[in-house]
Amino acid sequence: MKLRAVMAIAQKEVFHIVRDPFTLALALGMPVIMVLFFGFAIEFNMERISLAVHDSSKTQNSWLLQRIFTSSGYFRSHAVFSPAEAQQALDEGRAHAALLIPPGYARDLKPFQESAVQILVDGADNSSAGSILGYLGGIQKSANRAEFGAFREPIELKTRFLFNPELNSRWFVVPGLAAAIIAILSILLTALTVAREWENGSMELLLSTPVSPVEIILGKLLPYSLMGLVAVLFVFLMSQVVFSVPFRGNFLLYLLACLIFLSTYLAQGLLISVITRKQQMSMQFAMLSGLLPTILLSGFIFPVEHMPKFFFYFTMLLPARWFIEISRALFLQGAGFFSILPSFLALCGLFVLMITLATKKFKRDVEP
Repeated sequence: MKLRAVMAIAQKEVFHIVRDPFTLALALGMPVIMVLFFGFAIEFNMERISLAVHDSSKTQNSWLLQRIFTSSGYFRSHAVFSPAEAQQALDEGRAHAALLIPPGYARDLKPFQESAVQILVDGADNSSAGSILGYLGGIQKSANRAEFGAFREPIELKTRFLFNPELNSRWFVVPGLAAAIIAILSILLTALTVAREWENGSMELLLSTPVSPVEIILGKLLPYSLMGLVAVLFVFLMSQVVFSVPFRGNFLLYLLACLIFLSTYLAQGLLISVITRKQQMSMQFAMLSGLLPTILLSGFIFPVEHMPKFFFYFTMLLPARWFIEISRALFLQGAGFFSILPSFLALCGLFVLMITLATKKFKRDVEP
């Protein structure tokens, strides 16, 4: 392999990029827009949950219970006049939950004696229902302290959250969002390159030069890798300045992981471009293989550990899964190199695989 040939192909690709304002706008504008849009839009912690309250007790104790719900900051209550009206509010979507306080609530309110209230939760939205149930445990403890003061339960669990003490959704989302943006951007950037050469009729001229398939692949990857690293820096700066996500790891290690991850998806985009040879079809395949798996199967939103076994092992073929593990470990945990070494090795293996497939397919389909 000749370095001079690789640089010549890279220079040729730079001329294509400079003459194409769409590519420049995609590479530099899309990361900023996506980080701002999804960083603010994706929120796992529910707030201002609509709570329908029917108070049959109408005592100071029942009023205190309602105050505990609203003062938590998670619930926004409104009174209803009957249990049937509370059920109707749930049916019509005007409330996510309903609190039904029975007439004998204050009379039965004694230590070591049950005083039951009923909570109706809208289970149509699974994630919302799970969040509401998670809040109820804390509210129950607050109600016990408010009513009984010095009364203590036999066992008291004290929870401390490590790495993300406030369970801030953006601290969890933004490091994974960087992986999703880089994956989509890199596949889209390179999925059109070889297909464009075929459609423009310049591939024959390229093949007439004394350049090997490996040199063509690496030459095309180089400028897009640099553009991708610029996008990575944009995302990193926005995570620090706009979302105040802490970064506790080694920045050079993070950049190295970004470069390998970028190159893997760039090679995948080139492979798509080589196989399809049509720009429109390349774009469709790029979105199908880059967008959906990266968001749904990489651990970006849904933990891969909870997936069925087949999909758990299938996600091992996705570079985004390993990069998200590296990214979150470096951002939030400050992990060292040996802690993320398995993910690093998996990412490197997928990079070698993609480069090999792109080269082999290029040689088989393009060369005479």
